[in-house]
Amino acid sequence: MSDRTGFLDGVYDFTLNNLRTLKARWRGFAGDRAIVPTLLSDSDADRLRRQMQDCLEARGGEVSARGRAAALGESYLSLPPEGRARFLHLLANEFDIDRVAVASACHRIAHARTDDEKFRIERALRQALEPPRLKLLTQFNALPNGVKFLVDMRAELMQLARHDEALAALDGDLRHLLAGWFDEGFLEVKRITWDSPAALLEKLMAYEAVHEIRSWSDLKNRLEADRRCFAYFHPRMPEEPLIFVEVALVKGMADNIQSLLDETAPVGDPLTADTAIYYSISNCQRGLSGISFGAFLIKRVLDLLQAELPHLTRHATLSPMPGFCAWLEQRSLEEGDDILTPVERRAIDLLPDAPTEHVLTSLLARSDWYEDTEVAQALKAPLLRLAARYLVNEKTARGRALDGVAHFHLSNGARLERINWLGDLSPKGLQQSAGLMINYLYRVQDIEENHEAYTGEGRVTASQSVLKLLKG
Repeated sequence: MSDRTGFLDGVYDFTLNNLRTLKARWRGFAGDRAIVPTLLSDSDADRLRRQMQDCLEARGGEVSARGRAAALGESYLSLPPEGRARFLHLLANEFDIDRVAVASACHRIAHARTDDEKFRIERALRQALEPPRLKLLTQFNALPNGVKFLVDMRAELMQLARHDEALAALDGDLRHLLAGWFDEGFLEVKRITWDSPAALLEKLMAYEAVHEIRSWSDLKNRLEADRRCFAYFHPRMPEEPLIFVEVALVKGMADNIQSLLDETAPVGDPLTADTAIYYSISNCQRGLSGISFGAFLIKRVLDLLQAELPHLTRHATLSPMPGFCAWLEQRSLEEGDDILTPVERRAIDLLPDAPTEHVLTSLLARSDWYEDTEVAQALKAPLLRLAARYLVNEKTARGRALDGVAHFHLSNGARLERINWLGDLSPKGLQQSAGLMINYLYRVQDIEENHEAYTGEGRVTASQSVLKLLKG
C-alpha cells in the first residue's frame, strides 16, 4: 500500500530462500532423474526441453507424473539466476500457443458452412489458444508446497518480464492460473496473536510494509488486548500469510501514527473503544501481485470486529500518502511558485532565511523543517490544500486516483474523511508524504454507493472538511 521498493527487495530475498528449502522436500519425489546443472549451455537446454516435454506427455500414473514435475522443479531450484532466467525463457518461447493452429482455425471459422462445423472449429480454437505451459505449470499443484513454488517463481518472473514481451505473456498465464486458485472463497481469515507460532510472528515482522516492526517488544505492543491483527491464508499454503491487516481499538479517530504505536502508552480497554483504526495493510507474497483480495480482507475483518465488539461505531484507516512528495516535486518543477496562493507565498516570505524560488520544496528539503515552529506553521496551509488537490483531483490516464493507497480504499467504498497534519514523523513518512496521514472512513451503509461513484464515475467521495481545504 505504499512505495515498497526496499520492502519488495527484502521479500524477493525471502522468496529465494523459500525456493531453496523446497529442494530437499521434492528430492524424494524426483528420484534419480537428471538435474540440469547450470542451463548455461545448449546441451543443458536440450536436457531441460526433454524434461518439460516428458511432463506434458503424462506417461504412467499419478506417481510418475508427480516425480517428473518434482524433477523439473528441482532443476529450476538448482539453477543459478542466469539459468533460471533461461529456464523461464525456454518455457515462454517454446511452450507457447501453436500460432499456426490458431491461424488455421480462424481461417476455417470464417469459411465454415454450417453451425455444427463452426462449433467444432471453435472448440479446436479454444484448445489451440491454451498454451502447453499452462498444463505443465498446473502439475506443480500436486506437489507439497507446489503452489508456493509457483507463487515464488512468479516473483522471480516479474523481475524479468518488465521489458520482455514473451516473459510478460508467461507472467500473464501464471497470474491467471494463480487468480483461479486464490479466489476469495478459498481463503481463510485467522487472527494472529502473541500466542501464534513464532515462525508466523517472524513472518509478520518480515512482511510488514507500511510501518516497520522494529523489535519483538514493538510486535507485542501491536498484539495487545486493544489491538487486532488478521491475515488471509490459503489451504495449500497454511504456514504463509497472504496479506494481513493491523487494527487499533481506540476512542476517537486517531490522527497520528506516533501515538498509535507508542510502546510506553497504557493498553486500552477494547470494551470502551468506539473506533477501529486500520493502520497497516501489507501484502506478503510478491508473486500474487495483481491478484486482489485486500478489499475482501477489510470487509471480513470489519464483520468480525462488529460481531466481537458491536459497540464500535466507526471503522477508519490511518493511511500513508506515499506518492504525494513525488507528485509535489513534479508539480513544483512545472508550475514553479505559482503552486502557492498569494497568501501562502507571503507567509513563507516572512520566514527568516526564506528561499527565493521553489520555496515549498526547498523548505521541505530541510531535514528538520517540521521541528521549526515558524516553518511548520507557514507550510501547514499549502501542504494541506495541495494534499486535498492530490487526493481528490489528480487522476491517472485511466481515471483512477493518482495515489495508490487512495485508489485502494476509494475503490473499496471508503470516504476520504480527514487529512492529518504531521501524522507520521518517521523518515519514511516525511520523505513520501511530508508527514501527512489520511483517514479513510468505512461506513457500512455507504460503502456500495461510494464504490459505485468511484469505479463508475471516477468521483472521489470526500468529507466537507477535505473539500474545504481545496478552496484554500
